[in-house]
Amino acid sequence: MSSLTETNRLVGSFTPEFFAAHLASVSHLPGWWLDRKRAAYEQFASLPLPRRTDESWRFATLAGLRLDGYCRPAPVARADLAHAPVELAQSGQLLFANNRLVARENLAAGLAERGVIFDTLHHALQHHGDLVQAHLLAQPVPPGAEKFTALHTALLDDGAFLYLPRGVDLPAPLVVLHYAHGAGAAVFPHTLVIAEQDTRATLVDCFRSSGADRHFACGRNDLHAGHGAQLTYAAAQTWSRETLSFQSNATVVRRDARVQSLNLHLGGRQSRHESHSQLQAPGAQSEMLALTVAHGQQEFDQRTLQTHQAPHTSSNLLYKNALLDQAKTIFSGLIVVDADAQKTDAYQSNRNLMLSDDAEANSLPGLEIQANDVRCSHGATSSRIDPEQEFYLQARGIRKGDADELLTFGFFEEVLSQLASEALHDSFRDLIKAKFRK
Repeated sequence: MSSLTETNRLVGSFTPEFFAAHLASVSHLPGWWLDRKRAAYEQFASLPLPRRTDESWRFATLAGLRLDGYCRPAPVARADLAHAPVELAQSGQLLFANNRLVARENLAAGLAERGVIFDTLHHALQHHGDLVQAHLLAQPVPPGAEKFTALHTALLDDGAFLYLPRGVDLPAPLVVLHYAHGAGAAVFPHTLVIAEQDTRATLVDCFRSSGADRHFACGRNDLHAGHGAQLTYAAAQTWSRETLSFQSNATVVRRDARVQSLNLHLGGRQSRHESHSQLQAPGAQSEMLALTVAHGQQEFDQRTLQTHQAPHTSSNLLYKNALLDQAKTIFSGLIVVDADAQKTDAYQSNRNLMLSDDAEANSLPGLEIQANDVRCSHGATSSRIDPEQEFYLQARGIRKGDADELLTFGFFEEVLSQLASEALHDSFRDLIKAKFRK
């Protein structure tokens, strides 16, 4: 293979000309950010695509990871977008489509006066540069994510920025909507949350295609919970069935803080989600939850890392997947306990409900423990619906498909019930129900 052909394969549609056009459009942003973008693009272009020998891509279908056929999408009007996937009483909302802000709902009364900032990342880079520079994409990248994190950094145009000053308690969730619209649209959504000491907030991220077109999505969120902060992050991914999606999360949890994250995976042709939670001070807690409904030939690849860096920290991971047809899921999780992280309490569980004989679930939980006074466990299960339960429902006039749906909701309820917001719980149930109706 010639060097030119190999270079084209490594970058696909995201050529130097593509990057130059993007860089020209953001040339007014701070120099440090532009320098990071240039370095990130060089890294992206030089790194190989995932290979069969890469342990961090084990079981993934690598043939589908082609980067060609995508474009810089055109601006889009609010009227061209589908309805929002969640309906909630809100403290504020930002709506992005094709990497640009399309609409917003201002913060609830009094929050801005108390110092809350809920704005575009584009604006924050210009007016809150020190905050952004200290936290934006500042955490280490887990193995396997380097190439796509570099691409995200290089081409990140805009996203959501939330800053919570000390002691603020938001009365209702904040909502961020990220849309892809138009054939071949490449989008790079980002959400950055900085929660200072003793704050409390819920943020909902929604990723959605407007229409059934083929899209490329390469997103990221950064969550920083200061001492005593209580942060809930919920995300719903409903990209089109032709979308190739990469999404990564970096969470930092400080002393006596707690972060609960719940990711709902429904859309996409091939979707990879990576989540890294770092517990950096005593009393830090992380709850990592996920639900996936996979059907057709969808593939969902989930990679997690729980890093305990201080004593008396705890993390609890529960990922549940329901698989139909010829769908495929991959879970690979690792709990890392540093030598100084005594009294760590960490759990990791992946459970798969097989609704088809042709579906495939792969699970690779793991531990890496350097301390000697810890309580850690991990496990994975794959099982089918209990035939007695199914028969019980069918004997009462419920057809098999509806019976399986009801039993799947029972399987998922252990995760959904962890959400304190009943309205958010119901919205996620409705999204899952809509997936079963397709």
